[in-house]
Amino acid sequence: MGKLRITWTKSAIGYEERQKRTIKALGLKRLHHTVEHDDNGTIRGMTHKVRHLVSVEEVE
Repeated sequence: MGKLRITWTKSAIGYEERQKRTIKALGLKRLHHTVEHDDNGTIRGMTHKVRHLVSVEEVE
């Protein structure tokens, strides 16, 4: 199974509280912080909801 590298690239100020909670649920702590997660449907769905705030790369 592959992995996804998720980087928080844009501030969540001015966006809905649900999007801020999604950022926190992904494990992102601060702007430009990067985490890796297994590539599954749940993580893909979360990143899709905040796709304007994060960048996602596939990692082997």
